[in-house]
Amino acid sequence: MNFHNIITQLKIFTVKSILVVIFTISYHLLAQTRSITVTGTWAPTIPAITEAGNNYLGTYESATNQVLITAAVPALSTSKISVHYLQNPTWNSSLILSVKRTGTGGSLCIGCSMTGGNTAYIPVPLSTSVDFFSIISGVSLSTFSNIPIQIQLSGVSVTIPSGNYNSRLVFTIGP
Repeated sequence: MNFHNIITQLKIFTVKSILVVIFTISYHLLAQTRSITVTGTWAPTIPAITEAGNNYLGTYESATNQVLITAAVPALSTSKISVHYLQNPTWNSSLILSVKRTGTGGSLCIGCSMTGGNTAYIPVPLSTSVDFFSIISGVSLSTFSNIPIQIQLSGVSVTIPSGNYNSRLVFTIGP
């Protein structure tokens, strides 16, 4: 075997090694899973009615960062955040919960973005999820932390029976 053949064999070996490394890195990045963490609670302060014939304001809003979401999405993918609510344990169907994304939080990603959910409140349905917003990841695993969410409660009226009503907002992440 002459010197030229040895160099050629080394070049082929090097190219194959690089392709294996690139494939391994790409597979690792694409194999990352989606995850979501949600923190925050809200108990709106609804003032008592002291005059006969008066009604409640009807609509109440939380702080703009009442709920904080942290989400991680795989490289080169789009992930949707969806939301629904569950009665916990009782709720009145005249009360309407809505949510709005008020920012993007902090991010660790290159070439990623977030769309939707930030222009108007989105009514949250009972038990069936509705799309809230999307995260488009870049060339690596993308993580957005502390995405601020505002909650709105509407439909509060003296016509609703007196009681303690509770619900739980459920946020999910998927493709």
